[in-house]
Amino acid sequence: MTHLGSIYEVALALLFAIAAGLVGSFALMKRMVLAGDVISHVALPGIGLAFLFHFNPLLGGAATLLAGTLLIWQLQKSTGLAVDAMIGVVFAGSLAIGALLTPQEDLVEALFGSYQTLSLPAFLIGIAASLLIILSVLRFKDHLLLSLFSPEMARATSIRLDRLNLGYLLLFSLTVLVGLRFLGALLAGALIILPAATGRRLATHVSQFLFCTCAASLISVAVGLLVTHLFLPSRSPGPVIVIISALLFLAASLRKVEA
Repeated sequence: MTHLGSIYEVALALLFAIAAGLVGSFALMKRMVLAGDVISHVALPGIGLAFLFHFNPLLGGAATLLAGTLLIWQLQKSTGLAVDAMIGVVFAGSLAIGALLTPQEDLVEALFGSYQTLSLPAFLIGIAASLLIILSVLRFKDHLLLSLFSPEMARATSIRLDRLNLGYLLLFSLTVLVGLRFLGALLAGALIILPAATGRRLATHVSQFLFCTCAASLISVAVGLLVTHLFLPSRSPGPVIVIISALLFLAASLRKVEA
């Protein structure tokens, strides 16, 4: 089975790229882009347990991601500290526990992902999750923007900021979960961070920012899959996708400087 051997895997990867672009755009505006890198590590203990007890790694990752997200949200509410600080607290323990639990022979796949054939149920679940992320971000885009730029006005219009923040954190974690298959726990957050940074360098207003970020994410995934298929057929595409995304950011930065 080659990397481009199934249209299903490619379709899911591209749809995930759009979801990651939208979530990453708001992560950058909320100044929590590094959270994508850190939250992806929260999945590592669950992945390690899954490998250890021989069940689906994504189920284990989902369990610890959900628990970690709820813990971060609750700590934020109770302590008043920034989200990044709370994520850092959860991250340190998660990474250590995950590295300890994951069998050595499965550590590379847990950290960098794999690209194996999808079953039909797994494909449908992945598509449904990606569509849920995309439609939810678009549905609550105005609420998210209002909460960012005018929290007082958001409260005055009866927007529950705590629920909105929880909903966004859950979408954030779901995006990371979908990305675990392709990128692994070490790189899943990269497709949230890098395309958003690229889009910010190219855009002058919010709609353009969202479009540029999604485009950068799509290009990174498509070119990364193609390069891996042509030149590295035995390797996971995750590192190549991230390298392409980083090169796009460098190109965008140079173009910005010249402008």
